[in-house]
Amino acid sequence: MKIGLGLPIDDPALLLTWARRADAGPFTALGLLDRLVFDNPEPLVTLAALAGATSRIRLQTEVLIAPVHGTALLAKQAATLDRMSGGRFTLGIGVGGREDDCLAAGIDIRRRGRRLDEQMDLLRRTWRGEAYGEGVGPIGPAPATPGGPEVLFGGFAPAALDRVARFGDGFLGAALPPRSMDGLFRGVEAAWEKHDRPGRPRLVAQVNVALGPAATVEQARRNLLAYYAFTGRADHMADGLLSTPEAIREAVHGFLGIGADEVMLYCWSSDADQIDRLADTLF
Repeated sequence: MKIGLGLPIDDPALLLTWARRADAGPFTALGLLDRLVFDNPEPLVTLAALAGATSRIRLQTEVLIAPVHGTALLAKQAATLDRMSGGRFTLGIGVGGREDDCLAAGIDIRRRGRRLDEQMDLLRRTWRGEAYGEGVGPIGPAPATPGGPEVLFGGFAPAALDRVARFGDGFLGAALPPRSMDGLFRGVEAAWEKHDRPGRPRLVAQVNVALGPAATVEQARRNLLAYYAFTGRADHMADGLLSTPEAIREAVHGFLGIGADEVMLYCWSSDADQIDRLADTLF
């Protein structure tokens, strides 16, 4: 059973503690979200620091909003992080949906899907060691993983599921219970088959959790409400927070039952004792 942890964002100074404790335990991955116009740590810089503090656990963006990042620099950063972590980096990637992020980055929100498709062509080319473009040579360093780090796409639209098969290695599904996620997983598999990809896509599920005393759960709920305020569905997201061992175990087994290769428990409170509580709950 592969279980990862999504890292809280409300106190970046504690993330080294989180990483070291998770690395010493049974968890398989650490995930970190991305936003531009928000009070969160920049994920690639943060994961680079966490790579140096760990030796075993995988590190992944969950998900990086690629269209707001410059493509050439993103290619270099991702390859560097993969190289320095010994191939432990997974690039979770998506289009995002916040207009203020796009305005701050100077991109057209209406083109973000097309921009991501263009970026993926350039990222894959760069990681293969080819010239970046006309008049521009290769951009190093070479990643530790041949062809570049593992790429997981997040999203809900048919275009996101199709990108998994066109460009990626798998899918990262969030914010849905197992019975609803099942349809997305099957859609990814259908797209994979349509594009004649060998093997099978890796399927990862994410669920929001907070395990501990009332103060820990309340902190997590406040953080969820702030993060998802832009969606107009913040209360719905906060109501989906799992805060008991029974609910977390049921969700994990539900995701595994629909074919998830890994389940990420996204922790919205900086209470690091959750790491041991979650380990005791599931292992």
